[in-house]
Amino acid sequence: MSETKGSLPATPCAFDEAFLAELLYDPEVLLLDELLEVDPEQSLVRARLRVDETLPLTAHQRTDPERHPRHLAGGLILHATGSLGFVHAYYLLDLRTSEGWTGYGTHIHRAVFRGLIEPGDEVEATCRATRLRLGDERHVVRYSFDFRREGKRVYEGDQTAMWFRVVTPG
Repeated sequence: MSETKGSLPATPCAFDEAFLAELLYDPEVLLLDELLEVDPEQSLVRARLRVDETLPLTAHQRTDPERHPRHLAGGLILHATGSLGFVHAYYLLDLRTSEGWTGYGTHIHRAVFRGLIEPGDEVEATCRATRLRLGDERHVVRYSFDFRREGKRVYEGDQTAMWFRVVTPG
């Protein structure tokens, strides 16, 4: 299902400098801190989601341990899905921002929050491409997301993104 030209890293591993240099956002907001799996056969990537109290929104929550504990905000979970889509595009589609590629989420078909993710939780975040329409200058990819804490699903999603190459004249 995927077309990878580059060599894949041995996992688990930290994200290397070449990957971090290609990100569409500053690395400090990646929210993923370890690449756990890259599987071209299943068109799948898996990473560990970083969950700490210093994250945007999380650090500014008004909390009550019994009624509203500190947790990873839903908006940050959706941001993490975009980051995972980028991990997939980088490792399995060989898309590079340095070569003019960029991407945007276009549709959230389904987003189901099944449990709170609290600071200190270990979360495995999986992204699988379920449909790929690959062109020379534009790719449309549908992704399935599955986030698990201690084996239990805390988020599942179904989203589409468009990747396209910006060609600058000259």
